[in-house]
Amino acid sequence: MNPRQLVVGDSLELLKGFPPEHFSACITDPPYNYEFIGHKWSDAEIDRRIDRVKDSNTLVKNIPYGSGLAGGVRNSRWYQRVNENIADYRKWCFEWSSSLYEKMKPGAFVLVFNSTRTVAHIQVALEQAGFYARDILVYRRHSGIPKGLNAAKKLQSQGDEDWQQWQGWHSALRNEWEAICVVQKPLIGNYVKTIKSSGVGLFRAESEAGFQSNILEGFRFGSLDKTDGHVTVKPVSLMSHLVSLTVPTEANHIVIDPFMGTGTTCLAAEMLDIDYVGIDINPKWVKLAEQRIADVRSSIDGGATTFSTQNQT
Repeated sequence: MNPRQLVVGDSLELLKGFPPEHFSACITDPPYNYEFIGHKWSDAEIDRRIDRVKDSNTLVKNIPYGSGLAGGVRNSRWYQRVNENIADYRKWCFEWSSSLYEKMKPGAFVLVFNSTRTVAHIQVALEQAGFYARDILVYRRHSGIPKGLNAAKKLQSQGDEDWQQWQGWHSALRNEWEAICVVQKPLIGNYVKTIKSSGVGLFRAESEAGFQSNILEGFRFGSLDKTDGHVTVKPVSLMSHLVSLTVPTEANHIVIDPFMGTGTTCLAAEMLDIDYVGIDINPKWVKLAEQRIADVRSSIDGGATTFSTQNQT
């Protein structure tokens, strides 16, 4: 089996094909959207949802419809639908994390990006699959204008004479951070036994910059960060930091990203000379990930590193 591969396909199925205790870490950024359950989360489905809101009054037009950003009358049916969507989302997270569980080495960390509203459900799902909750990392990033309701402005547009008393009141805060749920596969008795057996289980917490905090900030996009329209790309510098935080640079370690998007986790692993497996259901992103890695590889060693791209749709 090639130690460095990008695969097109459904991670729920593809994870089953790997041997037990195969991966040393999982760093991934799965879909946050609730309302994709029951649909094939493919290129065509994403385009269909984006087209649906392209000419509408929706403020966020580059994220597929069904991301929980839609409005509507907050009646009992609205809240019931939201709860049903969240339950379906948590069930889906449990399904893929259950497949992932047996493929991770004892002590291996799983880091999952998610929104501040849904990260609790991710943690619960991964705990149900057998992982042990360790932390929530705060990825502090640039934020724009809040996308919620400006009460005073809305009331003024409706001719409400009391609109001024609601000056400064909004339905949302400015969102400056993204959550990273950190869980760990159970140890073999204790930390020392685990690192002797599987080679993982600890954080590389000390560096020249000091002792690592669980608040991550200062990571900026650079020349290696190609998005090509993808809406949730993370900086290579951030993903390199997370790989370095959880995986020693010795041989026989493989990082997996079952929802790799444009492949930033795998690119970071490549730059650190750590093996990896990346899976995504969208062939467009896998192709872009392959090109990103090839570009970096050619600049590092002239393309000598073993690499393969597989299609398992």
